[in-house]
Amino acid sequence: MPLSGAQPALLVLADGTAYAGWSFGATGTAIGEVVFNTGMSGYQEVLTDPSYCGQIITFTYPELGNTGVNVEDEESAQPQVRGAIARNICRQPSNWRSTQSLPDYLKQHQIPGIYGIDTRALTRKIRSEGAMNGGISTEILDPVKLLAHVQEAPSMQGLNLAQTVTTREIYEWSEPTSSVWEFSPSANGHAEQPLVVVAIDFGVKRNILRRLASYGCRVIVVPADTSAAEILKFNPDGIFLSNGPGDPAAVTEGVATARSLLASNKPMFGICLGHQLLGLSLGAETFKLKFGHRGLNQPAGLQQQVEITSQNHGFALSAESIPDAEVEITHLNLNDRTIAGLKHKSLPLFSVQYHPEASPGPHDADYLFAQFVETMRQQRD
Repeated sequence: MPLSGAQPALLVLADGTAYAGWSFGATGTAIGEVVFNTGMSGYQEVLTDPSYCGQIITFTYPELGNTGVNVEDEESAQPQVRGAIARNICRQPSNWRSTQSLPDYLKQHQIPGIYGIDTRALTRKIRSEGAMNGGISTEILDPVKLLAHVQEAPSMQGLNLAQTVTTREIYEWSEPTSSVWEFSPSANGHAEQPLVVVAIDFGVKRNILRRLASYGCRVIVVPADTSAAEILKFNPDGIFLSNGPGDPAAVTEGVATARSLLASNKPMFGICLGHQLLGLSLGAETFKLKFGHRGLNQPAGLQQQVEITSQNHGFALSAESIPDAEVEITHLNLNDRTIAGLKHKSLPLFSVQYHPEASPGPHDADYLFAQFVETMRQQRD
């Protein structure tokens, strides 16, 4: 039921399907790729994850905003989504950490949302017909007129959105390590000579930087278009390729940099988009998934070992394109058997399609940060 004084809003998909609902957050019009996330928690982390740039998120969990928002749970400085879709929303959150309601937070950052629609029906449609562009509006309530705007928007395929969300300047991650983030007993100290990691920012989440720092790394973050030569000037012990939004094949500068870095024999670790870029640099190809993997309980593994993982991606590496003589597949998504991890057979590099840093999500894969650190220490010795 709409709250008193709620303003009408309209959602229209690229195929002409329309859903009438009510506005929360900012007023106006937002157009992007409509996808769904199945997580039962972590909506603030999802909204602020740069990997969602250019997308409108459908939350399948029926209640949104119950715990409000707070600064600690932001994965970037602001929401990165184009819009949000919910069944029900809460305007009066109940949580001791909350500093603001979700509707007020989205309004502050000019992000439109729509609630009161059948999100189950919308999710089933995306699953059956695939992710597609759509638009939310409080000012264009004629489905035909809003559809015209939606159909003018570019497809996600071919978009280089990493250049939109990357840092504009080089900086060193300096957030104090806080016990609130420490969930792994093994990640609790810094070496006398910390390992230097250069993190290439294609849309990096803050918790990735936190995990690297927790494992004793000095983390230097550089823009997505930083060249291999510039990166190597820092004399890093390792190089990290971050998560990020858009079509990996369109991030040509990232692929070129990763390919150039292969000759350095430096340990390299890629997550999500970084995993795809590393695969592309090794000669593999990517393709767009029908509706992607976005949630907190995706099983990944191989050879009788399973991790429950947090995932957020709409593209994947093609198994047929993997150069088997050089690259080993280490993990598969056990729902659809797409590639979820790989490592090089002779070079010190590996990557995963999921998010071992969680935030939100399970901590099953946190060991990958320890694996990266151990690889760097072995190379240093």
